[in-house]
Order: sequence, then C-alpha cells, then structure tokens
Amino acid sequence: MPEPVLELSNATVVKDGRRVLDGLTLTIRAGEHTVILGPNGAGKSLLIGLLTHVERPLAPPDDAPPPVRVFGEDRWNVFDLRSRLGIVSADLHHRFVGGNSEGRITGEAAVLSGFFASQGILRYGHVTAEMRRLAADALARMGVAHLDRRRMNEMSSGEARRVLLARALVTGPQALVLDEPTTGLDLVARHRFMERVREIARPTPGAGRSNAGRVAATLILITHHVDEIVPEIGRVVLLRHGRLLADGPREAVLTSERLSELFEVPVALEEREGYCRTLLAGLAGSHPA
Repeated sequence: MPEPVLELSNATVVKDGRRVLDGLTLTIRAGEHTVILGPNGAGKSLLIGLLTHVERPLAPPDDAPPPVRVFGEDRWNVFDLRSRLGIVSADLHHRFVGGNSEGRITGEAAVLSGFFASQGILRYGHVTAEMRRLAADALARMGVAHLDRRRMNEMSSGEARRVLLARALVTGPQALVLDEPTTGLDLVARHRFMERVREIARPTPGAGRSNAGRVAATLILITHHVDEIVPEIGRVVLLRHGRLLADGPREAVLTSERLSELFEVPVALEEREGYCRTLLAGLAGSHPA
C-alpha cells in the first residue's frame, strides 16, 4: 500500500471558541489524487493549514496517536516540509503580484524562489546552473517559458498563476496542493490552468523526480467549484461545518444527492467528457454553481 501523504486522526481546530474542524479523521496516500470539496466556511483552508503546519490542532489525550502526520511524521521543520509540497493558492498569487517588491521580480526569479521556500526577491541562497535549468524546464512545461524575463506584476492573472504552478513543481514535490487555485481567473485562463494540472496528474513514462516534477505528484485540490475537479481525480471528500460528510470514489460521492446535502440546496449534476458542472435545481433564476 502506498505511503500516506496526510494522516488526520480526530484532528480538531478551535478558532474564537468555535470548532472549525471537528474530530477530522482522514488519510490521503501517495498517488491518490483527491479533491476536498465544500462550501465557504467548511474548514477547507484550515485543513490545508494542518497539512502545511501553519495551523495546529488541539493536543490529543496522552494515549492517542498524533492528530496530524505528514509523510509519516508529526513534527517538521516548515522549510523542509515546503520542499516536499508544491502549493498554489490565490493568496500566494496576491503576495507575488501585489504592489510590493515581490511583484517586480521576473518569472524566472519567482520559480527559483521555490528552491529556497521563499517568496519574492532572492536574498539568500546560491542559485546554481542546474536550478536555472530546472526553472526553465518547469516554465516551459507550463507553457510560460516566454515569461522568464517579464515581471510578475506585468503578467495577466492567468500567466502569473501558471508561473506559480511552475514554481510549485520546480523541486519535484511529492504532493501538489491547489487551494482554490483559479480564484480571480477568467473562463479561458481557468481552463488553461486546469489543463496544465491534468498534465501534472499524469505520470510521464521513464522520467525521474530530477525532471522538475515530471513524476506525477499526488494532487490535493481544495475547492468549492465542482467544475474544477479534473477527470484524473478519483477520490472525493466532502467537508461541511468542519466535519466529513462523505469520502470515497468519485462516482459514488459526486452525485446530485450528495451535493444537495453538502450545499444545502437542490443541486442537479451534469457530466461531460469527465468534467462535471452543477445547476441549482428548482430555484428561480438557477444557474451553474
């Protein structure tokens, strides 16, 4: 059986006196592409916080197992952990293209920062020729090689997001974590981004980890958009009010009945070429969700 990437055992996180995650037990194993799907406020971002060790759960009883293990370990140096996780999020995008100094760095520098688990201008660490080669390879794989000298704040949102995807891949991570990855992207940019994600989810025969992530990293997608669930994702976890509502194979969990329960409104589900979309059923002015 493949080794676990993430293990939660009765993990609870309390914020402002409220259990935002409530006794969550979940294991995601290597190669098990998984989506964590839930409405806003379900606790999805806190779950990612546990995975990245940004958030801490309540201490367990003395005789209980650790509530959080990542790659089999419950204690990590955060910088060491970041080298094994590739992360793309709207928040990371904002930090790289905002009005501060990070927005003035080039696409190549943004990708190179992934080697040092840093954000923005590279102030520390020696950049080698091999690092530059891997950065160029990652940019090319994401279809943005032509942006290596362009500043991040001069790119479109879709271009910058694909540069950050290259950054997440450059170290050949064991898991790729996408936290609401298409927030702020238009229809075309969203499609192009998710098509690159599909390529990442498929292994390249005969390639090794030294080739900038060409071995398929375990994909963990966090979203409230059903239409972001690429066909390569085979496991669906539904999260509501900080608890697991359902967990299992895509075909068993991604149903109209389950989604209606998750979003607490009648939902109709349509599928075409491996992608799904939802419609709010029976509501005036219903539209794709």
